[in-house]
Amino acid sequence: MLRIAVLQFGGGNFLRAFTDLFLHQANTNQEVGRAVVVTSTESDRTRLINAQSVTYHVVVRGLSGGQQINETIRVDGAIDRALSATSQWPEIRQTARSTDLRWIVSNTTEAGLQLAPEEITAWQLEGATETPVSFPAKLLALLAHRHEAGLPGLTVLPCELVDSNADVLRCLVLEQAQRWRLSDSLLSWLDSQCTWVNTLVDRIVSGRPPQHPLLARDGLLTMTEPFALWAVEDPGDLDLFPHPAIERVPDVTPYSLRKVRLLNGAHTALVARALPLGLETVGEAVAHPEIGPWLLQLLEQEVLPALGDRIHAGAKFSDTTLERFANPWLHHRLSDIAMHHETKMKTRLQPSFDDYVERFGDQPKLLTQILTETTAT
Repeated sequence: MLRIAVLQFGGGNFLRAFTDLFLHQANTNQEVGRAVVVTSTESDRTRLINAQSVTYHVVVRGLSGGQQINETIRVDGAIDRALSATSQWPEIRQTARSTDLRWIVSNTTEAGLQLAPEEITAWQLEGATETPVSFPAKLLALLAHRHEAGLPGLTVLPCELVDSNADVLRCLVLEQAQRWRLSDSLLSWLDSQCTWVNTLVDRIVSGRPPQHPLLARDGLLTMTEPFALWAVEDPGDLDLFPHPAIERVPDVTPYSLRKVRLLNGAHTALVARALPLGLETVGEAVAHPEIGPWLLQLLEQEVLPALGDRIHAGAKFSDTTLERFANPWLHHRLSDIAMHHETKMKTRLQPSFDDYVERFGDQPKLLTQILTETTAT
């Protein structure tokens, strides 16, 4: 029986096709351990995870190196069980005091990285049975419980798509500790003995496939693309299991910048250029005889030159992005990407325009056209 090594906040499609899948694959070569999933409520997903004895399947479909990939991976034993924070908090507290525990993983979305206004009053750690409200407060309560037991700190690996996600989470946890007027020794332990790791996650997980032989039997069946990257900041001694998708880097900023400007920027550019032509999906857009070459020119001649040497392996990532967009199984609707389009233009495309002008003293033709037409409408 594998030990419980991970306390995981969130059990949705993404983590099951990302970190849990990585854990399953790592366990085939060494005994890394299993995860206990913490869900905020007693949901259908919580019950389903436990009912299936945490065996589920991940369908990997897409293109990789020009080859079509279509495989179904049976994940067995990566997750031990799911616990509801609302009804099973004592069991979660007990898990936090396990001597085998090594990692905290979370994917609570950007909304999860904030404190609850009602949690300003002092917190009595000894014998506390009430579940904290916010995710940072839950994490703090569990870490404080572990500190009380005299156990070593843990490695915290947030997967939320927020810049410097671990730094943000750490500051929130320390702020909540001050709100609760917790001890200086705990504050010192949180800051020095726990390892807060900034990460960048990159993988499209589209959820249940429309057709698959296991649809009727596996309520946790989910589909993802072949590409996967988990960039983690490693000062040189990071405690983390090995996996081909895990890239240890000194700074995740070049990877975050690369993803926002190239992948996310290309999505937003397609909304501006392809949606008015009646094209409905990213796949249709990149296969279009006019839009496909246009997007390639935009990335190669304007976005990449604007970025210069501030990103890692930009040209290769650009090629990979176009291959990911051409995934015949992924029907990513442009209308969905178009949500909050004006804000996305300002954060994904305008900075590339500004950088290009600063570097070359001239306006990039395609970016100028996109931004001008959007402003006019």
